[in-house]
Amino acid sequence: MGKQMTEMLKGTLEGIVLALLAEQPAYGYEITARLRDHGFTDIAEGTIYALLVRIEQKKLVDVEKVPSEKGPPRKVYSLNPAGTQELEEFWTTWNFLAQHIEQLNTTRTTANTTNTTNTTNKEN
Repeated sequence: MGKQMTEMLKGTLEGIVLALLAEQPAYGYEITARLRDHGFTDIAEGTIYALLVRIEQKKLVDVEKVPSEKGPPRKVYSLNPAGTQELEEFWTTWNFLAQHIEQLNTTRTTANTTNTTNTTNKEN
């Protein structure tokens, strides 16, 4: 994963994990597996566990310890009302940014097309 992708994910990963938990509660490894299923293949498990500690400290999730067949109980995270509100704010912010970034990209694409057309016309 490139440096730009890593930096962009730092700012959005919390919202992405909250979105996954909005779909259904999960434990750490399960969240990592679901992220990978969604194409986020280069995210380390340690990154997810650190993020889960942060969202737990911010009281965005409820945590239930569930017995595990292998080893100690698992912490299953589920979105609570504060997490749902945080997720809504994330989507509002995401939609704002996506819309404005797309406008910039469209302007850039149009400008590049216009410049290419002008250059071609001048050569003819």
